[in-house]
Amino acid sequence: MFRRTTALFLSSTLLCAAPLFAAEVKVEVLQDKLQHPWSVAFLPDNKTLLITERSGQLRSWSPQSGLSQPIQGVPQVWAERQSGLLDVVLAPDFASSRRVWLSYTEANSQGKAGAVVGVGTLSEDNRRLRDFREVIRQTPLLSRGNNIGTRLAFDTQGYLWIAFGDNFVSSAAQDLDKLQGKLLRLNADGSVPDDNPFVKQRGARPEIFAYGLRNPQGLALNPWTGMIWESEHGPRGGDEVNIIGRGKNYGWPLATYGIDYSGDKVPESQGTHVAGTEQPVWHWKDSPAISGMAFYNSARFPQWKNSLFIGALKEKNLIRLSINGEKVVEEQRLLGDQQARIRDVRQGPDGYLYVLTDEASGKLLKVGLAQDASATRG
Repeated sequence: MFRRTTALFLSSTLLCAAPLFAAEVKVEVLQDKLQHPWSVAFLPDNKTLLITERSGQLRSWSPQSGLSQPIQGVPQVWAERQSGLLDVVLAPDFASSRRVWLSYTEANSQGKAGAVVGVGTLSEDNRRLRDFREVIRQTPLLSRGNNIGTRLAFDTQGYLWIAFGDNFVSSAAQDLDKLQGKLLRLNADGSVPDDNPFVKQRGARPEIFAYGLRNPQGLALNPWTGMIWESEHGPRGGDEVNIIGRGKNYGWPLATYGIDYSGDKVPESQGTHVAGTEQPVWHWKDSPAISGMAFYNSARFPQWKNSLFIGALKEKNLIRLSINGEKVVEEQRLLGDQQARIRDVRQGPDGYLYVLTDEASGKLLKVGLAQDASATRG
């Protein structure tokens, strides 16, 4: 186990009328030598974490025992480019069922790939994932390992939400007979809800709840409104955050704030605003290459009240968006001194942020402010 603590002084960038503050941020390195870690989830004991490594390992970590050996029973993954073992979330009834959901990538003999989501039962000693079964595959297989997406989240009603990327085939995001570039909603057992918006539409996949996504990298439940928020990469610029609505079209590739990698206009683009498509709640003209995200809903650090934290891969920092209802009113950059690609961020049960860095020797960081509310009350 490896620990190191550092501190830095950061100030926020005011976007509109919002309180400007500066605070000392403390960073503790809990673990290093992780192989491109991608996602983290807390077990109900509030101290043990599950961590995915993109190369195919699922591990547990706790302050007492440190990093485990790879958990047995995890499906074999295809790990090329952006693909591999990706997200991990616990079923809402994990305390009794011990069910763990994973997203990952598979490929056929021709090298065409797609995302898979499945579920297994974690043993009491956290060493084995038993009876793993695939629940849904992204079809058809279109990817060569790019724009996989596959973030997962549960809402307060127990529905499972799945964000699939367009697999670098932009037109597929608008095709309702394909699962590329889509936001899916399933029941907790993996079946399709009867009230999904396209259940009765001929030629459409019934799992689809919304469409027109490019490369989803973050998916989170807003704890104050109960709405699902999604973040995604644009092409060259145009990263965005969306509030997901029933049957809505989020525009890609018809509407985008980005340009093609060549520097030209995206071929299918009709502009930034296109009739019948939804506008993002926030976007970046210059891409930070945003990644995992988490709402902050703890009293430990009042300065972070009503915040949405999003990792940034290219900018190598952690972005804090201050939220007022469905509007972003303030933006702040943190952890720039770490000079690390931030892959995932989660709020821990203790009110600290737990952050993964996407590196060959990636780290698990514990992030907080120098003086917290619990210390002040004490």
